[in-house]
Amino acid sequence: MRESAQLVSKTLGMLAKEIKPGVTTLHLDKLAHDFIKDHGGYPAFLGMYGFPNSLCISPNEEVVHGIPNDKPLKEGDVLSVDCGVYMNDFYGDHAYSFEVGEVAPETKKLLKITKESLYKGIEQCVRGKRVGDISFAIQNYCEKEGYGVVRELVGHGLGRTMHEDPQVPNYGRKGSGKVLKDGIVLAIEPMINLGTEKVKFHKDGWTVTTLDNKPSAHFEHDVTIINGKPVLLSTFKYIYDALGITSNEEEPFTMDF
Repeated sequence: MRESAQLVSKTLGMLAKEIKPGVTTLHLDKLAHDFIKDHGGYPAFLGMYGFPNSLCISPNEEVVHGIPNDKPLKEGDVLSVDCGVYMNDFYGDHAYSFEVGEVAPETKKLLKITKESLYKGIEQCVRGKRVGDISFAIQNYCEKEGYGVVRELVGHGLGRTMHEDPQVPNYGRKGSGKVLKDGIVLAIEPMINLGTEKVKFHKDGWTVTTLDNKPSAHFEHDVTIINGKPVLLSTFKYIYDALGITSNEEEPFTMDF
């Protein structure tokens, strides 16, 4: 599963250099499709539940499941890129929200807090804790900043199928839900809105936007539990290398495979 997750990570890292004003999301989708195939994987989202493309790309007020199109990106956009890979009979699935050029300060803060909340959730992936501990940590961190935590869309277990039990909401009560054990793999993915937590589902059957049309942020990692502690299967390292970002945020959750 780590190999599948790492191919997603490398795909997002490749895309990081390409995301800029004037580029279309359809172009990014084609790049990702070819990159995944060239590296021995299959774009997991393509055809899944009838989805027409290889990436879910969701700009600005789109929360998740955006369909790539030929509309050029603009300076100041924020772009959630969600990617899946199927390889060696297992899935990888994670996401990153990119800044397109220079974004508004309030949007930049939304991205920062949402990504930090992801790691707050990962910290709770400890043997003997429960899914609700992850959910509460994310909700508590984001709502303290006044952000809306989406209710209708959740993280999930991951393995030989893309969406497995348990569901991992980004809101909930401490001590509730499934007990966490060694070997479980979770796709934890905060979806956090600058304004209301309420969302709108569009007629295309996929696109989900914030009800107030304010920006949304989305970050996702694949996490397992080994020897009682959280270990990342995915990484943002390739993105950071491409963008010249220095970060030690993943250090507590890494191990040699």
